[in-house]
Amino acid sequence: MLKSCCIYCSGFFSLSLLIVGIALVLSNVFPQLVQSVVKKQVILENGTMAFDAWESPPAPIYMQFYFFNLTNPIEVLSGSRPAVVEIGPYTYREYRPMEDIDFLENGTRVAAVNNKTYIFQPNMSRGPESDLIRTVNIPAVTLMERFKDSAFASLLSYYMRYTGESLFATHSVGELLWGYKDALLEALHSVKPELDADFGLFYKNNGSNDGQYVFRTGLDDYKDFARVDTWKGESSLSWWTSDQCNMINGTNGASFHPVIKKNETLYMFSSDLCRSLYALYEQDVTVKGIPGYRFVPPGEVFANLTVNPANAGFCVPAGNCLGSGVLNVSACKQGAPIIMSSPHFYQADEKFVKDVFGMKPKKEYHQTTLDIHPLTGTVMRAAKRLQINVFVEKLSKFSQTGNVPTVILPVLYLNESVVIDDDSAGKLRSIVLMQNLVVNSPFMLIGLGIILAVVFMILMCRQKVPESTADERQPLLTS
Repeated sequence: MLKSCCIYCSGFFSLSLLIVGIALVLSNVFPQLVQSVVKKQVILENGTMAFDAWESPPAPIYMQFYFFNLTNPIEVLSGSRPAVVEIGPYTYREYRPMEDIDFLENGTRVAAVNNKTYIFQPNMSRGPESDLIRTVNIPAVTLMERFKDSAFASLLSYYMRYTGESLFATHSVGELLWGYKDALLEALHSVKPELDADFGLFYKNNGSNDGQYVFRTGLDDYKDFARVDTWKGESSLSWWTSDQCNMINGTNGASFHPVIKKNETLYMFSSDLCRSLYALYEQDVTVKGIPGYRFVPPGEVFANLTVNPANAGFCVPAGNCLGSGVLNVSACKQGAPIIMSSPHFYQADEKFVKDVFGMKPKKEYHQTTLDIHPLTGTVMRAAKRLQINVFVEKLSKFSQTGNVPTVILPVLYLNESVVIDDDSAGKLRSIVLMQNLVVNSPFMLIGLGIILAVVFMILMCRQKVPESTADERQPLLTS
């Protein structure tokens, strides 16, 4: 009797486990439970892991610069196509802590400045900062473009001829990046004090910040985690010609909200590009054994208005569109004819690639990528790749331009990259393990139910049939 009871109990428990397990799988309770816990923990609040990583990123960040050395300046002035040779990398360790942190509006927002410091890494560089690069004379080109339609043009041209200023110049890597005293700017500074006498592509950017940000903390809505609310006290930009293009959207690209899905659009604001942009899911990736999603900016982000009409507002002045893959940022660079693009004009119109000999765009080297852990929103690996170019054209009032062809001439491209550090990767692997245990627990119940069901069936088959009585064993017919 006891044995039969045990057999039927095993059958009951197996059926119960199967029903509960299947119900939990169908209701998706445990995945939602994990996501709910993470949403509450990933906020910008003192004491949270998310805040510590946001305040002082633990992973080492490196900034690499690749310069384009112009090899045929005389031929270019005669109308030939520019030929450049890529030289680099020149690598810097980047430190970017959040400072002057101030929580606002009951903890729903936090103000901070993102100070950045760059330390040269000789062992990771092609050569020293004293390496010389021949490229376009950006201060001269900027001034020529600025005064080309004014009465001051003739005087400026005469002074440039007198001082021997050319369309092209040679400077060291350190000077081009961090600044040098420019003779032409220094002379004009006495006439126009608003003009700085020093010039560098990242002049005053080392050991400084790009202005105060106010971020959402994610306390009200997890999707607002680290989202930029205002920059320099403004909730929108003023450089572009449409409200949509002037919007400040998304985070600063260093952090993202938790529970990211493949069909999401991730928005970012980049002060380097003077605009917001977005990234879409491309593929699954694994970083240090941790699964993640790769997001990349699609070609439509920098496409011409004929491909993406929403980009019409980035044509400055209004209606002046250069083509797909390039962005005129002169409006936010003090009038300098700076054009931004992806390295080697990746995803740009073929015209820009063919206009400069030496351009070899390749996706694996020149695409911007973000590899993100979807549950926590942690950036596990990233590479921001941008190219700085200068718009060059023949100007009739300036003999220094000769017969130069109209061209977008590349000066350098940067690769700002990061890979999650081992300590953070270990913590993330623990989170992944715990997630897998919780999410897969219903399947464990189903598996246990199946095992008990098999045991139940075996016991039922092996249960002995009751022995017959002596009368039942007597033959039915006797002779």
